Amino acid sequence: MPKLDIKSDDALLVVDVQNDFCTGGALAVPGGEAVVPVINRLAPLFPVIAVTQDWHTPGHASFASTHARDPFEMIDLHYGAQVLWPDHCVMDTHGAALHPELVLPGVQLILRKGFRPGVDSYSAFREADRRTPTGLAGYLRERGTTRIIVAGLATDFCVAWTALDGRAAGFEVVVIEDACRAIDLDGSLERAWEDMRGAGVDRRDAAALGVSAGS
Repeated sequence: MPKLDIKSDDALLVVDVQNDFCTGGALAVPGGEAVVPVINRLAPLFPVIAVTQDWHTPGHASFASTHARDPFEMIDLHYGAQVLWPDHCVMDTHGAALHPELVLPGVQLILRKGFRPGVDSYSAFREADRRTPTGLAGYLRERGTTRIIVAGLATDFCVAWTALDGRAAGFEVVVIEDACRAIDLDGSLERAWEDMRGAGVDRRDAAALGVSAGS
């Protein structure tokens, strides 16, 4: 596959590389911290860098504990089906902080999502009600971005939803597979890649940008 050249209208979008999604965290993605050195090497290539943080209120509607249910059960909320998660990324806690080894001195925007108590938010572009925008699309357009390169956690949830909504917003989207890790809940990873492929998301690895995926 040909090399992917970074241009002045590209942006790197780093999704939810937070303590609670890494080893020892409340909702650890297997091998989640392995994305950190790859992202650190990718970042200097980009003129625009944005980072997202899951940023939940205590007692958030997406938490299993809020409903006295078990994690990973499904329920219906006012906006549709919702996976119930362990309490994670509660605002102003250690778990919600970005991974301490993430080095992104050039980051220009940190976008917090999931802070409304009654609505989850996987995507960096729209909340889970599928109506409420985060404002990221407008920010990127004002910065002159036409293509976003996505990395982070988790491939099959926040990364995939971000990639799909990025395409729906009119951006070219590339997901760097080895700069992401997945939860893979009941086949969710395969379904996510199918959905992204169907939407025209480009699937690449870090080597396509001249970057090693090693630690």
